[in-house]
Parts: sequence; C-alpha cells; structure tokens
Amino acid sequence: MVKICCIGAGYVGGPTMAVIALKCPSIEVAVVDISVTRIAAWNSDQLPIYEPGLEDVVKQCRGRNLFFSTDVEEHVSEADIIFVSVNTPTKTRGLGAGKAADLTYWESAARMIADVSKSNKIVVEKSTVPVKTAEAIEKILTHNSKGINYQILSNPEFLAEGTAIEDLFNPDRVLIGGRETPEGRKAVQALKEVYANWVPEDRIITTNLWSAELSKLAANAFLAQRISSVNAISALCEATGANVAEVAFAVGKDTRIGPKFLNASVGFGGSCFQKDILNLVYICECNGLPEVANYWKQVIKINDYQKSRFVNRVVSSMFNTIAGKKIAVLGFAFKKDTGDTRETPAIDVCKGLLGDKAKISIYDPQVTEDQIQRDLAMNKFDWDHPLHLQPMSPTAVKEVSVTWDAYEATRGAHGVCILTEWDEFRKLDYAKIYENMQKPAFVFDGRNVVDPEKLREIGFMVYSIGKPLDPWLKDMPAVAA
Repeated sequence: MVKICCIGAGYVGGPTMAVIALKCPSIEVAVVDISVTRIAAWNSDQLPIYEPGLEDVVKQCRGRNLFFSTDVEEHVSEADIIFVSVNTPTKTRGLGAGKAADLTYWESAARMIADVSKSNKIVVEKSTVPVKTAEAIEKILTHNSKGINYQILSNPEFLAEGTAIEDLFNPDRVLIGGRETPEGRKAVQALKEVYANWVPEDRIITTNLWSAELSKLAANAFLAQRISSVNAISALCEATGANVAEVAFAVGKDTRIGPKFLNASVGFGGSCFQKDILNLVYICECNGLPEVANYWKQVIKINDYQKSRFVNRVVSSMFNTIAGKKIAVLGFAFKKDTGDTRETPAIDVCKGLLGDKAKISIYDPQVTEDQIQRDLAMNKFDWDHPLHLQPMSPTAVKEVSVTWDAYEATRGAHGVCILTEWDEFRKLDYAKIYENMQKPAFVFDGRNVVDPEKLREIGFMVYSIGKPLDPWLKDMPAVAA
C-alpha cells in the first residue's frame, strides 16, 4: 500500500489530499500540521476552510484512508511520497524584503524530513515556490541523508478558490517536474500513477524541475496581467464615456484572447497573484533582468492604482469629505464563494476610507468579524505568517462595525461600496436600502454587479467601474484634491 503524507493542512494540502484519498482508495493519505486547532477543525464537523463540495469529499474518506494528524514525524517517516504545502510568504525583512519568498517553513520541513526518514522518499513541492527552491531543498536532504535516497519533484497546484474541488476532479492539466535522471524519471512516474487514477493521461504533463516551478509563477502572472489590463482600460472608459463591459465582451470574442478574466473590478486579491508576481520580479532582478522585472511590476502597480482610484471616487463624489459619514461595505472576501480575505482589495479600500475618517459597516456572508478586524489591523504581508507571529489581538478598529445582514449594514449610510461579487448582492431590494439611507444616496459598485440604470431610477447616484459616469460624477474631479 502506497502511503502519502502531506505537510501543511491549509487551502492546498487539505482539499488536494482529500481528493487523492477519494480517487485512490488503495492509498493511505495523512495530512499533518503542527497547528493543533487546525487539525482539530479538519477532524470536526466545522472544517477550517469553506470550499463547495469539500465537506462531502472529506466525510466520505476521513477515518477510512484519509487521516488528519499533528503527529508529523510518525507519518513522515512512514510515507513513500511526501507532499510539502507549507506557506511561502513574502519576506517582511532582510534581503529581498517585500519581494522574495520566505522559505523558513520550507526549510524546517526539509530538515525534519531528513531527521526522521528511514527509507527512500519522493518529496513533492506543492506550495508555490520560487524557481530553484528544489535545488536548495535537495541540498539540505542530501547533506543530511544518512544513505537515504531522496527524489525531489515539483507538482504546482493550479486551484482556483471557490472551484477547488471541481478543479481537482477535472483539472486542465497536472504538471509534474523532476530531475532528468533515471531515478528522477522513476519518481515522476510514481506520482503520475497516483494522478492517473482519475486524470486522463494526456492531461498529465511532465517537465524538468525548473519548468514546472516557473510555470506556476508564469500562469499566475498572466492571469493577474489580464485583470490589470482590463482595469487599465476601465479607467480610460470612464474618461471617454465608453463602457468597459461592452469593450471586454468585444475583445473576448476574439478566440485568441477569449472571454475569461476580463471583468473590470476594484482589483485582484487572493493569496497568490501579488505574492507570485513579486517573487517573479525578484527572481528576474537576481538574474540580472531588470527590464523583465519592471514589466511585471506594472501589473501590481495598476492593481494598486485601481484601488486608490476607487477610494478617490468615493471621497470626491461625496463633496470631498467622508469624515464621520457611515459607509456600508458589502463584501470583504477577495471573490465570491470563498471566505478567504488574503490580499483582498477590500482591505486597502477600507483602510483608505478609514484614513479619511469614515465610519464603515461591513457585511460579508462568509467572513467573520474577528477575521475582518484582524485584516484591518495587520501590516502588509503579515497574514501569511503564523498566527502567533501576527500582531496580538488587534485593538478593534473603532470606526468599523461588522453586521450579519446587508440591510443592517446600509441603514443610515451615505454610501454603499460593493467590493465582492456575491450573488446575493444582485438580488437585494435596493429600493428598501435607498429608503433607509441618507440622501443623496451613493452606490459605488466595485464589481459591476448592479444595473446602474435601475438604481438611478430608484434615486441613487451610481459609480460603476468602467461604465459611463453619472452626470453628478462628471463634475467631480476623478482624483480627490
């Protein structure tokens, strides 16, 4: 019986291993983590992450051939294949701070594997890692090998939150990179056989180690670049009276471009896009390629510009002051169907509004008050480091309240900012919301979920990203003076 162990029970490790266990009943899968609370949650009825379909998969396999444990060393020493999906946050200090990946957790995992292993192992990089990580890991393992043979593979995950289980059941591709040696090829084959239980052969791509590592960073950079491209065009649409939805639709009809990832918005979020591009930038700089680095930096710059442009619209529309005004924020997660707030544009927008002394009331169907307060109190990049290294229980930001109902959030507000495209925000009774707001009542739609014309008929002043401006907004400077 093949035994698989995965170090790290987070967004990647948990769902990936659950699906492997479901699709490969003859393989025993253990997910290990040093966090006692996280493992307890995986073993309970309230899983630590929300992902459509995940609960069913876990319940079918848990206790049969899927185990969640804090006994890291025992499971690692028994495993044939070890997946490592620990965090690789952006460094906050030292060499490469703000850009380079912090490989502390990776390195300690590698050293622990070397310490406890008594038999040959295949070690698989699952977390997003910078190119050449495999080489560093390989050195640590071989220099501590005690005669044990280690093969390092790169098997990057390409999951999208909200559809992770579907992505795992039916992936576009599974990428496995390994050394081009007989042992390396044998290790690639072993991992390929695991996936071949449910993934068609032609979708399992094998490459060398560096290609696999770089493919992940490149894929995320290309996706983020599409969002920044359409967001850049959205600013031009507002300035010229064009409609970004019409432009994006026309552009997306070109089969070479395609329609996906062309929705203009307040900006991209999520744990990977910014981190991976910063990482790509850093690798380019380290390899003496400043032109390439600057090219990719622009993707993040446009994303930051889009968020600050949104805040400026809010402030300038409301007579250039929002001090003391209640502003409702609908949606805090970085996209719908996930409770994940990592790098969500809502953080920067809320901080911008708070910086102008607004009072904000936030409603999101999946994000807890505790999480929102923590996000608003944290420094950039802190979220990706373990909880005990984050600022201690944040002093609740006094000007922020969190409600469990959109109508409650908007009651008595001067403006509403829609920052996540949850389906329920399309179905709200906006006439009722209008009645309970201060007048003039503003809606700032950062996700283009509402019909601006319908809202204008109710009486709202509406700002939709990349859509023709309300006459009211045309008279207002686009940038708060």
